[in-house]
Amino acid sequence: MDEGNWLAQQFENNRGHLRAVAYRMLGSLSEADDAVQETWLRLSRSDASSIQNLNGWLTTVVARICLDMLRSRKSHAEEPLDAQASEVANRPGTRDPEQETLLADSVGVALLVVLDRLSPAERLAFVLHDVFAVPFDEIAAIIDRTPEATRQLASRARQRVQATESHATADLSEQRKVVDAFLTALRSRDFEGLVAVLDPDVVVHIDEAAARRATGEAGPREIVGARNWARGAVAFSQMTRYAQAALIDGSVGLVFAPDGKLSRALRFTIANGKIVQADIIGEPARLRELDLAVL
Repeated sequence: MDEGNWLAQQFENNRGHLRAVAYRMLGSLSEADDAVQETWLRLSRSDASSIQNLNGWLTTVVARICLDMLRSRKSHAEEPLDAQASEVANRPGTRDPEQETLLADSVGVALLVVLDRLSPAERLAFVLHDVFAVPFDEIAAIIDRTPEATRQLASRARQRVQATESHATADLSEQRKVVDAFLTALRSRDFEGLVAVLDPDVVVHIDEAAARRATGEAGPREIVGARNWARGAVAFSQMTRYAQAALIDGSVGLVFAPDGKLSRALRFTIANGKIVQADIIGEPARLRELDLAVL
């Protein structure tokens, strides 16, 4: 086998790992594949004979590429979240919904949403160290920080990712069971299953942005009654491929995040094993203010 074929084979052996790193960094399958392709181009232009640890070299390169891509997003920071999500979802020829769903399930939609709120350096430090066990001194060289500063970045990110209200663990566990039952019923379009986890007099508040996407009508809406809400909810079961339970402002709810971009949140009030109130949030400004954590 000549050197070129050998190098290509070694890269293919590492492709899955590189894609996993890039997807957790970027939250987008298409962008992750772009980062992996750029990593191959850089390898093909390098003197491979001087690389002692190819896996480490490739991980460092793909991490640097992802860091640059995350930083470049700052120029679009003022773009509304709705516009970002729509652009990503409708980009021609770049999305494989089935693969995207499989990856999101393996990583966790809620984790991608929370990671998206971290600074690029925090995200890189957390992903490389906590997920892929890269030493802090190697990460420090990528982000041009000291190992101690890098350790602090990862720690700060970890605190934001994890649910910290340990005193409420038992209560949250019970709430999680209710939300999981709701999501299971919604995914299977099980009308009676939805009604079973809703209080008969459940009140659902839908903000203007969420209502506009759901019905095309302007203005916020309010729905009262379990059967009334369940009847409308089953029509949106296809959206659940992007849904996952998360801690929202201290309560268990659902986040919807196509391509890792938060587009909608359902914040529940639960009592006696039933959902008694739901707030459906789609306004970009409100979504940015939510306190989110991974369960």
